[in-house]
Amino acid sequence: MRHATLKKRIPTLGEAPGTLLSVGEAKLPEASISLFEYSPEQLQETVFQTVAEGLAHQPGGGVLWLNVYGLHQPEVMRAIGQRFGLHSLVLEDIMNARQRPKVEDYGDYLFVASRVFDYHQHGENGAGRLLSDQIYLVIGRRFVLTFQERPTGVFEEVRERLRRGRGLLRHKDADYLGYSLLDAMIDDYFGVLTEFNERVERMDSTLLRGRDQGVLMQIQRLKRDCLKLRRALMPMREMLISLNRGEHGFFKPETLVYLRDAYDHTMHVIESLEMSREMVGDMLDLYLSTQSHRLNLQMRVLTVLTMIFMPLTLIAGIYGMNFEYMPELKWHYGYHLVLVAMLGIASGLGWLFWKRRWL
Repeated sequence: MRHATLKKRIPTLGEAPGTLLSVGEAKLPEASISLFEYSPEQLQETVFQTVAEGLAHQPGGGVLWLNVYGLHQPEVMRAIGQRFGLHSLVLEDIMNARQRPKVEDYGDYLFVASRVFDYHQHGENGAGRLLSDQIYLVIGRRFVLTFQERPTGVFEEVRERLRRGRGLLRHKDADYLGYSLLDAMIDDYFGVLTEFNERVERMDSTLLRGRDQGVLMQIQRLKRDCLKLRRALMPMREMLISLNRGEHGFFKPETLVYLRDAYDHTMHVIESLEMSREMVGDMLDLYLSTQSHRLNLQMRVLTVLTMIFMPLTLIAGIYGMNFEYMPELKWHYGYHLVLVAMLGIASGLGWLFWKRRWL
């Protein structure tokens, strides 16, 4: 087929809609499934070792939160889709680890795609690389499904609140759980953005000290990281605007109040990111200006040295000509006088350039 190289990168290219093919890196060898069943009075936490064990489980009353780690096994996704009545297009999107943040209404549930980031240290100098993980939410009337590429710890605080019965989680429906998970992802951006801002400030200090140790490459890395974060945050802002309008009817009025707070947090993160983005752009301009200024200083020094030695070269050239009859050619003190003249001219020009601060 055409675009064979692209087909290797995107296996679903040219396939029928709803085809379950994994897109992206498989970050876990096997998928793992866990289930929270809770109500104000009780909480049950179950970890399933196999898909068959999960299918055989009969949940009791209360709200269900099913979490899946690993997005690359079609049989797991197909079984979960059949159990909860998920559309084949939703399952196809879940297995694609390159989705942009979005929200889609499928009538009985909402499908939310999002992305979280983290800096992973590597190398002897501790240089960090910004990596991303895809997270999907399916928010139903009495259940919430979450799909993650690998354990990231983003939802661990929500799990602890459920286990300890803190806050309103155990007393609210699935829409509040959905909000809590969205809020946990937004809060995680604060940590990532704090580390990103620290890297920007360190780079700014490096520029001011005048050190040039791969500075341009580091600035370009910061620009790429900023672009990655912006590509995830801007669609998330639009997604929260849509949810806050109550267009989908899945969030109750008392939960919409909390969603507005989550939207405010998102705007705070975006504004902070935009400030850092401007700083990175200014750093690139500062770096180029510094390099240009440094080059001008070097060229000025070379020009001054050339101007000092040009008269000396002229004198040496004149007295180096091979004419037989030349004035002062046989004068006893001619050689010494020429040396003194050359030294005086060089010293005088050097003093003049130093006085004008050209040296």
